[in-house]
Amino acid sequence: MTRLGIAALGFAAVTSVLAKAQVAQTLGISRDNRTITVTATDNAFAMADQAVVQVGYQAYGDDESSAYAEGSRRSNAVTDALRVAGVPADSIESDDQNLQPLNEYELKNPPAALKSARFRITQSWSVRTTPDSAARVLDVAVKAGANQSGSIGWEMKDGSMLEASASAKALAHAQAIAARMADGLHIKVGPLLYASNQAQETVVRPMIAMRAMAGALPQAKVRPLSISSRRVERSATVFAIFAIE
Repeated sequence: MTRLGIAALGFAAVTSVLAKAQVAQTLGISRDNRTITVTATDNAFAMADQAVVQVGYQAYGDDESSAYAEGSRRSNAVTDALRVAGVPADSIESDDQNLQPLNEYELKNPPAALKSARFRITQSWSVRTTPDSAARVLDVAVKAGANQSGSIGWEMKDGSMLEASASAKALAHAQAIAARMADGLHIKVGPLLYASNQAQETVVRPMIAMRAMAGALPQAKVRPLSISSRRVERSATVFAIFAIE
């Protein structure tokens, strides 16, 4: 068979495989070393088994000292409430804390309730917990004064099994693609000679912003938000070389 004939048959086979597999692929065939090269990408999913709840507050003061005092009150109220609720101390990680004067625009255009404010203090934490406890952790923090909270990252404690699953699916697709290509060229695909993979985790982070609202219901009467766990996706790309028999 001529090289042109091989190329035409290969293109037809690739077109058919692309339509059916719907995965990213790179295909190649070499008569010189009798191999077929395939690159395929696939995904694996699992429900997150860990939630990372972002909690924090924003407070103001007429001067640096009063802003810091209010920040200290909120800071200790939030962390104390979390610990009383049973959150282990080593699951509460500080992210950021900042005390600074308001900028010129903010000083000239303050909200009605903050006309005398001159300084702002902010602080935030990441709280690691189980998906079932995420809503309760958020509820406890907000009711203790964490008025800048709500983002939750959904993760896997150990992503190796999910990565292995994505890699196995990608390799199986690569093998199926190589076999169909070989059938189109009237040859037979042989054993796997080489394979490498690159995995990438996708963490789902829905963003919410919570701020204290005037006239809200008494906190004791407010139930925690209804929050459900999300899927975590792991994507793997496999580069494989198969022998031609």
